[in-house]
Amino acid sequence: MSTKTKIEKKYFSKYKKPLVEFPNLLETQLASYKWLIEHGLKEVFKEFSPINDYSEKKFMLEFTSFSLGEPKFDEYYAKANKLTYDAQLKARVKLMNKTLGGSSKEQEIFLADIPLMTDHGTFIINGVERVIVSQLARSFGVFFTDLDLKGKKLFGAKIIPARGVWIEIESDSDGVLYVRIDKKRKFSITSLLRVLGFTDESMLAAAATDEVRHILKLSIEKDPAKTSDESFIEIYKRLRDGDLATTENAKEFINSLFSSERYDLSPVGRFRFNKRFGKPMTDKDLERRTISKEDLMVIVEHIISLNNTPNSKADDIDHLGQRRVRYVGELLQQKIRVGMTQIKRNIQDRMSTIDVATALPINIINQRPLQARIKEFFTTNQLSQFMSQENVLNEIEHLRILSALGPGGLTRERAGLEVRDVHTSHYGRVCPIHTPEGPNIGLILHLSTYARVNDFGIIETPYAKVKNGVITKEIVYLNALEEEQYNIAHSGIKYTEDGKIVEDMVEARVKTEPGLIARAEVDYIDVSTNQAFSIATSMIPFLENDDANRALMGSNMQKQAMACVRPEAPLVATGMEELASRYSGRLIVAKEDGEVTYVDAKKITVENSKGKKEDYNLMSFQRTNNFSSFHQRPSVSIGDKVKKGMILADTSTTAHGQIALGQNALIAFMSWNGSNYEDAIILSERLVKESKFTSIYIEEFVCIVRDTKLGPEITTRDIPNVGEIKLKDLDEDGIVRVGAEVRENDILVGKITPKGETELTAEERLLRSIFAEKARDVKDTSLRMEHGKRGRIIGVKIFSRDQGHNLESGIIKKVVIEIAQIRNISVGDKLAGRHGNKGVISIILPEEEMPFMADGTPIDIVLTPLGVPSRMNLGQILEMHLGYAANALGYQAVVPSFCGATIQEIKGELVKAGMPESGKMKLFDGRTGEEFEQDIAVGYMYILKLHHMVEDKIHMRSIGAYSLITQQPLGGKAQGGGQRFGEMEVWALEGYGASHILREMITIKSDDIMGRSATFDSIIKGEEILPPNAPASFNVLLNYLRGLSLNVDLKKKGRTKEKLNGA
Repeated sequence: MSTKTKIEKKYFSKYKKPLVEFPNLLETQLASYKWLIEHGLKEVFKEFSPINDYSEKKFMLEFTSFSLGEPKFDEYYAKANKLTYDAQLKARVKLMNKTLGGSSKEQEIFLADIPLMTDHGTFIINGVERVIVSQLARSFGVFFTDLDLKGKKLFGAKIIPARGVWIEIESDSDGVLYVRIDKKRKFSITSLLRVLGFTDESMLAAAATDEVRHILKLSIEKDPAKTSDESFIEIYKRLRDGDLATTENAKEFINSLFSSERYDLSPVGRFRFNKRFGKPMTDKDLERRTISKEDLMVIVEHIISLNNTPNSKADDIDHLGQRRVRYVGELLQQKIRVGMTQIKRNIQDRMSTIDVATALPINIINQRPLQARIKEFFTTNQLSQFMSQENVLNEIEHLRILSALGPGGLTRERAGLEVRDVHTSHYGRVCPIHTPEGPNIGLILHLSTYARVNDFGIIETPYAKVKNGVITKEIVYLNALEEEQYNIAHSGIKYTEDGKIVEDMVEARVKTEPGLIARAEVDYIDVSTNQAFSIATSMIPFLENDDANRALMGSNMQKQAMACVRPEAPLVATGMEELASRYSGRLIVAKEDGEVTYVDAKKITVENSKGKKEDYNLMSFQRTNNFSSFHQRPSVSIGDKVKKGMILADTSTTAHGQIALGQNALIAFMSWNGSNYEDAIILSERLVKESKFTSIYIEEFVCIVRDTKLGPEITTRDIPNVGEIKLKDLDEDGIVRVGAEVRENDILVGKITPKGETELTAEERLLRSIFAEKARDVKDTSLRMEHGKRGRIIGVKIFSRDQGHNLESGIIKKVVIEIAQIRNISVGDKLAGRHGNKGVISIILPEEEMPFMADGTPIDIVLTPLGVPSRMNLGQILEMHLGYAANALGYQAVVPSFCGATIQEIKGELVKAGMPESGKMKLFDGRTGEEFEQDIAVGYMYILKLHHMVEDKIHMRSIGAYSLITQQPLGGKAQGGGQRFGEMEVWALEGYGASHILREMITIKSDDIMGRSATFDSIIKGEEILPPNAPASFNVLLNYLRGLSLNVDLKKKGRTKEKLNGA
């Protein structure tokens, strides 16, 4: 599909428009941060105001108001200058001096710099874009659990607050209920009921049923405490074993545990509790965040009811109704709260020591703990991640991740299979396909396309109301627990234009179980066929024909696609490409109607009807976090009339406003000379010549100029022992010029460092005395181009103290060099389709050697046919056939998942395109011109170039560094290491009987120090190679054994060679 002209789209008979508007994909991230700024900070300051001294007689400090200033610079300046995009948080603080008759002093105090969120949901910390990933954590509130005891299920409950002690209630085999607080020793439930305000009589009177009364009587009998005071002491003993328990200190301690200052069930916990047990839902009722005696009685009644009801079930902790999403606003608020707690403690300490007469708020407040907590949150928190910026899709999906890991979440090691599994409640809320393949599988999830998160952090999904078999315009958002009460049909069922369901019996989820019901019984219908899937998964055409494991790979590999120099939208699309790109925040969109008056690579100007001009600045060849190039290309010309919302500029991974991650290529499925064995790919040279898969790779090199003990380092062109050819591209400061071509070992920044004084010769002493100048003794510490790298200088930034830049101590200057490299496709690069069909290029053939069609058109890419049947991703075959028809007939086929083209429609399109129904044709061998025996499947497929490029991975070693401990070669490209010849490779040589090669591998080519030197000498002199000695790792083994107090004697030919004390 050409980048020049936009072509028409073709929809097929099963296609249905979604029943709701497409949502803003980044809305929840942006709304969460907005909530923090507008409400969250206010909540925290309200909690910590006022602060009294320990005696409550000297001072009272109050936060009267706070303000968040404007940012000092915009996000682009912050990125360019490696700064944090933030704003100052200031608070007005009033200090009342009670000893001086209540006089007060008020000041405005700077508290901290708070990083601001950009329009596309990211933060810029030290010039780097970061994302705060949302956490999918267990919800607060009450959960009912079960325990199998001798074949009988005994139920219990856990009350999990946002802040405060955990209360666990458990049933015993004799029917008595016991309580544990914070997993300490258990005590009877009646003690806790008494502490919360019940007497034994009122407790029994409040019981709803005789069964409850009976269990409470049993519990009272078993309870050693008989009065309220005794109950306080009984609980105190369990919680503080060893402390002396008096009624007063027990009451004070236990009442403080359940006070509103120390205990917070959270709004979501209270909401879930009241909704579950049919309690009032007024604002006043939902404001109460502590546990009352009535709440506890309701929980006790429910546990007893569960124990007495056959086949009753405990709550499913993996159900999405029991989990909630914690977005950036809540996570950051929690950290600010921790910082403020430390500040409060510091203030109270200072209040007791400060001079009463001269005390000012500024003298009492130390802001450092808050600043440290905010910095720690954005830099070291597990949920604060370096943003993935491989392409536009990758950015969007990174912002929509839900992670079960992180502080207060699970760990990879502890997470079992149940938590990782796909759950029925995920439907429409969390994508069942899109998750990583490694140890994080099932722990890192992605939000489904239409899902939204409500104020309580519970994920909801939209459904259209169905009345008497007719779909209405009413859209209802349901959470996972609410959904279980209804019958919900899939959006793929047949219905007319006015919403009447056609079939009498339809497939639906009947209270979450799949079934067949009459259309009149349907309560709701899905709003779209891709409602269950994430953005990346929704971009796979013919998803319904792919195996889920391959669809998972396809979803992940689309996010790894490199931006091509000339982006091309897919011939077979899903319609999601255009919708998703708008919410990436990366396209330039017209803010109002007008006419384009100016266009270049940096700026587009649009003039509206009133003559007001609006400038839109474009970014050109900016380095992303993943070293790819981000570029905005104007898609309008001078004189074009534009409407509000129209796209003015595309990005490096969009074309005509559609996400364009790869290229359409002519594919044939056939075996060719063994070159496509094991998923290898054969590529035509045409794709290389036309720069189809060419991408731009931008790297950054930093040279730091320090102040050393012997004097400052200097950047200069005057470098000792370097020829003029090496200096040709350096300016007088020794910094390489923009536009210069550099290869490995070329100087990027010339730098010299002073060396220590050395003993001078007689001539040098004479020179020094004549010229009265210290002969400079410096060493060359220039920044040179790394091994195996090349490119063109596209940017030089100099940060220095003289220009007012903020640098770390001991650093005088920092020079940042940006180098762009044009990378064409080459053998060893990884290519993939959208269906999890991936492979490595094994050979690039000249066009004339590629198989060709009857009209002489050569094939672009040859794939192996064996990669399809066992992988069960037939979507690629359907895409290929429909792609051929779309290319021939000049349209873009739109096939969303589950409502795309049918097999019959694809056959019809192929016939229109002049191809047989089978989609197969005769091909001819480019080398001989002969026809291949069988007809071959040919068509157009969308191919992505992934960021696993051979140039980053290719590596070779002859002689290099060795490990000091084992004396074996180092491993890895960065260390110039060798390939590991491991246990299995040893078996392979043993199997072949290649004993001499094996001996070489594990001695002279590895860690036989004497042997490898002797072998080198023998090769140089042309002599016979001597037999090897004992390898150094053998000595390491002996030393390990000695460390275990085992002395080892090495015996040779029946006699002791030596007592190995120093060997």
